[in-house]
Amino acid sequence: MATGAQWAMTMGTTMASFICIPMLEDRLKLAQWLSPAFPIGGFGYSQGLETPMSTGVVATAAEVERWVRDVLRHGAGGMDAVFVARAHAGDDPALLSDWAMAYASCAERATELTDQGRAFGQLMTAMTGAPFDSWPYPVAVGLAARSLNLPRVEVLALFLHGVAAQMVSAATRFLPLGQSEAQALLMRLAPLIAELAEQAERRSLDDIFTFTPGADLAGMQHETLEIRIFRT
Repeated sequence: MATGAQWAMTMGTTMASFICIPMLEDRLKLAQWLSPAFPIGGFGYSQGLETPMSTGVVATAAEVERWVRDVLRHGAGGMDAVFVARAHAGDDPALLSDWAMAYASCAERATELTDQGRAFGQLMTAMTGAPFDSWPYPVAVGLAARSLNLPRVEVLALFLHGVAAQMVSAATRFLPLGQSEAQALLMRLAPLIAELAEQAERRSLDDIFTFTPGADLAGMQHETLEIRIFRT
């Protein structure tokens, strides 16, 4: 016959499993949606990074890291995280979409938002059987993540990690940047990503800003590059 202590340990394990398994399943879903393997065409975008790489302005791992940090902290990456947060919180998606498109710094940036958002919505519809409207990508991610039993800050952290990984992947394919060096770079970004996720969770639309003129100009210049690997 089980003792009281044994019974308590068994019940504790059962309850922990009951509580944690649904959350674990939701983490796996989110990891799938934000994975580079999720077929929304993310591999084809560099967020303007191809321009400075093609001119030699960004040529080393340190320069790639500085570029990615700036985009996350001061540019489109951090701004998009706020749109994810507000959509996840239940703000009007039409209003968020208007803001997201208004802040697009160039035509290619607007295309990146709409094309990835449309592909994301089509995949969600195909996977779940429920209709999912087409929204700019960060708004679409925030809306989809509302169905998950996950803390908002966790959703934001994984989203920001995906943004960083996309740029690092572009650099790996363009520069002599090895896989080990690229993974070490991503690991160094973890503290910044965690910090920015917490900030984005607290921000409202009135707090949105960007100040990455170099990245914005690079995105505009990319539209006229004669030879391009990436769409942005």
